[in-house]
Amino acid sequence: MPSFLDDLPFWPLVATLLVIVFCRAQATYWLARLAVTGAARSRWGRWLDSAAVRRGSALLDRWGLPVVTISFLAVGLQTMVNAAAGLARVPWWRYTVAMLVGCVAWAFVYATVGLALFWAVLAAFAGSPWGVAVIVAVVAAGAVGWVVLRRRRGASVPSR
Repeated sequence: MPSFLDDLPFWPLVATLLVIVFCRAQATYWLARLAVTGAARSRWGRWLDSAAVRRGSALLDRWGLPVVTISFLAVGLQTMVNAAAGLARVPWWRYTVAMLVGCVAWAFVYATVGLALFWAVLAAFAGSPWGVAVIVAVVAAGAVGWVVLRRRRGASVPSR
């Protein structure tokens, strides 16, 4: 976190984070919305057809605007869903309402647990080999759990 945020009281920190995530999400939405017109003919065309953007678009198609709100709580999904909303030309006011709720949630999470967790991970990597071992074990356990869950869901889906 930038050092100027370290000394901020809680509410100004939340407000600052809210402005940061709001600007980032709006920029992603508008860049995608503006790019969709001529991008297919440019070098950006491959990104617009990437698996990540297709996943974001599929989630948006299936679940609607609540996906925009929830994406702010899922690491790695936020940018793709915001871009998918721009690519799908979701009306700005509808997108912004869903996005604002997600921005507020994101700001509170990062002002409390999120940044503390980030700094704990950074300190572990910078300092203790045991801390690194614990982090690696937790990440590995999460990855194994995710793979097992995906395989179980795949096995339970009847084939046609």
